[in-house]
Amino acid sequence: MTTSPMTTSKPTVVLVGYGMVGHRFLEALADTGAADRYRVVVLAEEPRHAYDRVALTSYFSGKSADDLLLAEAGFTDRHGFEVHLSSPVASIDRAAKSVTTAAGHTIGYDTLVLATGSYPFVPPVEGKDAEGCFVYRTIEDLEAIEAYAATANVGAVVGGGLLGLEAAGALRGLGLETHVVEFAPRLMPVQVDDGGGEALRRTIEEMGVVVHTGVGTKTVVVTDGRATGMTFTDGSDLETDLVIFSAGVRPRDQLARDCGLTVGERGGIAIDELCRTSDEHVFAIGECALAVDGRVYGLVAPGYEMAQSVARQLADETGKPFTGADLSTKLKLLGVDVASFGDAFGTTPGALDVVYSDSRSGVYKKLVVTPEGALLGGILVGDAEAYSSLRPLAGTGNPLPVPAESLVLPAGLGAPVSLGSSALPDDAVVCNCHNVTKGQVRAAVTEHSCGTVPEVKKCTKAGTGCGSCIKLLSTLVSDELEASGVEVDKGLCPCFAHTRAELYEIVRVKRIATHRQLLAEHGRAPEGAEGCEVCKPTVGSIIASLAPELEASGHILDGEQAALQDTNDHFLANLQKNGSYSVVPRIPGGEITPEKLIVIGEVARDFGLYTKITGGQRIDLFGARVDQLPQIWSRLVDAGFESGHAYGKSLRTVKSCVGSTWCRYGVQDSVAMAIQLELRYRGLRSPHKLKSAVSGCARECAEARGKDFGIIATSKGWNLYVGGNGGATPRHADLLAQDLDDEQLIRLIDRFLMFYIRTADRLERTSTWLDRIEGGLDHVREVVVEDSLGIAADLEALMAHHVDDYQDEWAATLADPDRMRRFVSFVNAPGVPDPSIRFTPERDQIKPDLVLLATEEELLAALDPDNALQETR
Repeated sequence: MTTSPMTTSKPTVVLVGYGMVGHRFLEALADTGAADRYRVVVLAEEPRHAYDRVALTSYFSGKSADDLLLAEAGFTDRHGFEVHLSSPVASIDRAAKSVTTAAGHTIGYDTLVLATGSYPFVPPVEGKDAEGCFVYRTIEDLEAIEAYAATANVGAVVGGGLLGLEAAGALRGLGLETHVVEFAPRLMPVQVDDGGGEALRRTIEEMGVVVHTGVGTKTVVVTDGRATGMTFTDGSDLETDLVIFSAGVRPRDQLARDCGLTVGERGGIAIDELCRTSDEHVFAIGECALAVDGRVYGLVAPGYEMAQSVARQLADETGKPFTGADLSTKLKLLGVDVASFGDAFGTTPGALDVVYSDSRSGVYKKLVVTPEGALLGGILVGDAEAYSSLRPLAGTGNPLPVPAESLVLPAGLGAPVSLGSSALPDDAVVCNCHNVTKGQVRAAVTEHSCGTVPEVKKCTKAGTGCGSCIKLLSTLVSDELEASGVEVDKGLCPCFAHTRAELYEIVRVKRIATHRQLLAEHGRAPEGAEGCEVCKPTVGSIIASLAPELEASGHILDGEQAALQDTNDHFLANLQKNGSYSVVPRIPGGEITPEKLIVIGEVARDFGLYTKITGGQRIDLFGARVDQLPQIWSRLVDAGFESGHAYGKSLRTVKSCVGSTWCRYGVQDSVAMAIQLELRYRGLRSPHKLKSAVSGCARECAEARGKDFGIIATSKGWNLYVGGNGGATPRHADLLAQDLDDEQLIRLIDRFLMFYIRTADRLERTSTWLDRIEGGLDHVREVVVEDSLGIAADLEALMAHHVDDYQDEWAATLADPDRMRRFVSFVNAPGVPDPSIRFTPERDQIKPDLVLLATEEELLAALDPDNALQETR
């Protein structure tokens, strides 16, 4: 492998480091056409090709190392890039213009590009090197953490910044009691202010993560070589089995130091505006580089800009000067949306703040504006929906087209959630990762004939980085196509040109009872096509919701319907992360007899299931194998239970407080109403899941205003709220009607639900539907309450059909041998359980074992060795 640039007719470019920025450099070389002009040698320290380090935590939610790879198959071979994995560089000889690897191989270069990145900073605390102490940087780090966590109960993360909260989410997902220790007085001190940090902390603590701020780690307590605890600078301590250090990163500049390149006083390889180091033949890009503004940038977008600048220079083009970068960022940390952009802390003289804070829902929004109303920056915690439209406007100097306060108020108060694409100037940066402007997106559509978002992404690379701009990108593409006179395809999927609402009406009016018939008569797929993963479950849901009127079977496992369902509906249970399933019996209103409680306990005990009481007032049982589901449900059905539909896009629960029966504040019987509503709407198939609640007084203990339809008692009857939801983007429900008696309440809920099912898009929650539908809440009120369209009787009749036709899916399944045949782990060995599903004990229960998987030998031993394995999942 010992070579020099003279051994080839092409000049040699050596890239040291093959992370995200290094890969972007290779892509940029290929994009400019310069790849063919050079011999490009890549020396990678890690044992695999470049992967998405931003999405590293998704490894714990099921993505494999291969899933995270950035390059498509054959990318490096196609462009002639020579990639050497597990080949760290040990030294650079600038006089000889060569590098030497740790294995002793020497490679000559004409141009050297250093993309060595950064390394995790571990504070110099006593015990930091003990067994059980980790950093959070590579896939190998994650594999080691996952393996060690199997023997741990408590984990702590030192550092409450971006990566620290990512690590905390990983530990929580691995089932550990999780602590976060941050020296600063708030979480994410670089990105958010005190208000944002407090909102983030409150939401994270509600998830069970313990947060320690304003304290430093003093020591790691070590027992028999293993970490067993921590002590802090405030005198407190913590017992823990596992410690992750995520206290920031430092530039990897040792190679540069050793060969005499200029480095910053506090680290980082000094570069000029064109990313050239103190040696004209050597460039530095990414987290190892110290820019001319004196900063080392720890985000991927600035590194991409540097990579593109160097690639253009090698292509004899004008490299774009790099003098600084936008530090805007949007992430989802522990399920919480957090965004920061522009001058988020209001350092500009005369800056003013516009703030909205709702501590109940964990939402904090701050916009920083000039006295003239121009946007300077902002912070969004808990609801970052407006980030993609706001960020491009920050720093433009143009006054906002609407008052700033309307952009932070919740949509339920009549405020817009985004500005739309028309408010953005052409020079506004849409994709921060690849520095793509609105004008470039428009040009991709008008000048390069890109008609879809994937085509625009391929043409401009917009949306191929962190992905936070995808929604805005989609809007821009649609708006530009429409402005050009091109009809925008608003069809459900490639198989149908119709929307979900249009397909609903077609199915109903023409009484079509199968997906196959609908596709043949109204689809646009090639003859013989069977549909796609979008239209199959969508049409299946439509047919199921209209089954009584179509005089068809409403059971999702009958005939063609079974083939349309996803895994959860296919087995009438929720698939869990290790291949087992959950069992969730319906418990209307949370009311249950001792006898039924005993049955649930006995079933959980006899089948060894993990048992948990949920926030929806029922009991979840986890860990059932697919072949055990009929046995479990047979006992539950015999005891009077029925399916809780936790697996379906249908009604989940109607939560309630104890109401006037027990509570001294209650003014109506909320329990009786909740039971009546849950039994009425159980099994109702809809575009998305439905949740409800009934509170017996205005104290709102059932949290009804966080539900798709919520009911709050008054002294005169009931108030009906619609369009609320909790989750990552909370929204308070809006008042639809008030002081209703029981009959009026049920009539309006019937109409509301059927109008939603009839007109919503696939996977569109009622909250999103209410914000999207033309006329919003006022239009829905006109249709549902005032019957402005004259369809109220029709909507009521549809619901009456559903109520009259309801049958419990599990009871019907148990009575049908054909349906029962699907509940086996292996279709050719129906009596054999899946040996790959394993558990380990934790807190007197079980948890999924994701480390020890069944080997091929174990699987073959479990089955007839002459049979091929055919799993049903």
